[in-house]
Amino acid sequence: MDKDRVATRTWVLHPDLKTDKERREASYALDEAVSLAHALPGLEVVGAQVVPLSRAHPGHLFGTGKIDEIKAQLAAEEVHLVLVDGPVTPVQQRNLEKAWNVKLLDRTGLILEIFSDRARTREGVLQVEMAALKYQRTRLVRAWTHLERQRGGLGFVGGPGETQIEADRRAIDEQIVRIRRQLEKVVKTRKLHRAARAKVPYPVVALVGYTNAGKSTLFNRLTGAEVMAKDMLFATLDPTMRAVRLPGGGPEVILSDTVGFISDLPTELVASFRATLEEVLEADLIVHVRDISHPESDEQAGDVRDILASLGVKGATPLIEVWNKIDQLPPAEKEAEMVRAARRPDTCAMSAITGEGMEAFLQMAARALEAERHVTHLHLPYEDSRKRAWLHQQGVIESETQTDEGFDLSVRWTARQEKEFREM
Repeated sequence: MDKDRVATRTWVLHPDLKTDKERREASYALDEAVSLAHALPGLEVVGAQVVPLSRAHPGHLFGTGKIDEIKAQLAAEEVHLVLVDGPVTPVQQRNLEKAWNVKLLDRTGLILEIFSDRARTREGVLQVEMAALKYQRTRLVRAWTHLERQRGGLGFVGGPGETQIEADRRAIDEQIVRIRRQLEKVVKTRKLHRAARAKVPYPVVALVGYTNAGKSTLFNRLTGAEVMAKDMLFATLDPTMRAVRLPGGGPEVILSDTVGFISDLPTELVASFRATLEEVLEADLIVHVRDISHPESDEQAGDVRDILASLGVKGATPLIEVWNKIDQLPPAEKEAEMVRAARRPDTCAMSAITGEGMEAFLQMAARALEAERHVTHLHLPYEDSRKRAWLHQQGVIESETQTDEGFDLSVRWTARQEKEFREM
């Protein structure tokens, strides 16, 4: 950010809607919203508050008295931007901006802004642009109701104001089509890279988790890479992959660090980043990194599981949980969490910062990868030389006997390798 540029004075509001049965603890939700604001450069958060709501008012979200009360606060603090931690309709946004004389962003708009700022690779930039256009398109159609005051002059015009709406919608649709074509080329390249990796018999280990859980810190410790790792939401956006040998004689694996998840992740972003997150679908082992020191660690874990399910990750893929950041817990609580984790066969308590528990995690990962392999007996006729060569490339053949009709093989492989073999 330009040093001479004045930071935008920002106010964060978390509407605590009483009718929302799945609403989170308001204070924690507000803290996360403030952290999101801090994740966007150029913002200075000068105030934040929870606004209790019995119901959402269709036109203004808040009641008249609360709008006047907040207006006085915003004027006193010279606020220029209000972030509302939740969905805001286009009509509500327009009315609130007019009432408070500020710019307003809802949760989806803010996350899109953060992703736009963080995207570094060509694919990341295109994905964010696509998501932003889809978001803008839905708001455009609903926001321009004031155009209905304009009357069409000819009978064949579909409706009052429709010409302008259709023109804007068409312009956005054309941009979406253009970006989709560019993304298809990038995705094709990614598939070629994945096909090249498939020739190397390395299992894929995908790190997933709530944003700021410590995935990138763990990734850096394992690989010696320098992926951006900060105590900040969405510090890492673009996926990173490295080949690394698990210590202690463990297998060589490809480690993948993915974008962090968050509650109420905009559907536009989930759809746009599906290609990136396909690495998770292709993984031999998923490592779910949790911030066990966070008061809402269980709720965050639930959000991650929901997003994995929406991506199509089935229970067939082995998954282990890493309860990270135990170094941030008080001694008694830390001991309790370590005992609790030890009782679960697929869970390891550790600290990616200090390295405590790292050895146990690596052993658990190696066991999970080994346990996933199974033995299959195959018969390949002589004309299937390409398949036989592939099996040798993968290093999965345990024994091989030549017969009059071809080769009898005993192979030890992962479900992913068997799937690739069957599709050849």
